Amino acid sequence: QVQLVESGGGLVQAGGSLRLSCTASGRTFRAMAWFRQAPGKEREFVAGIRWMDSTVYYADSVKGRFTISRDIAKNTVYLQMTSLKPEDTAVYYCAGGNGVSQYDKVYDDWGRGTQVTVSS
Repeated sequence: QVQLVESGGGLVQAGGSLRLSCTASGRTFRAMAWFRQAPGKEREFVAGIRWMDSTVYYADSVKGRFTISRDIAKNTVYLQMTSLKPEDTAVYYCAGGNGVSQYDKVYDDWGRGTQVTVSS
């Protein structure tokens, strides 16, 4: 059974930092990504990483502020978020698949999400 479990969300003031983690079990993906969904909005791509060569991709809205990385031994992907803004408030989801894409339907498995709230 494939499982993705996120952790690390919480409440932080604007300008602060958080690190999200997502550990996969039951499968090693060729790519993993982070998406987020704010209330009343569609789920959007945040960042993705190719597992073997760690090539990374970012949404323009988070470039220079967020960093995605992975630990092969732990089968875990991280999202280091800095200079957080209120508009970063959302539920953050981890996803795994065969390649990095901004389209959520490409991914095979998803975590349940972790809430990130940034206060002004």
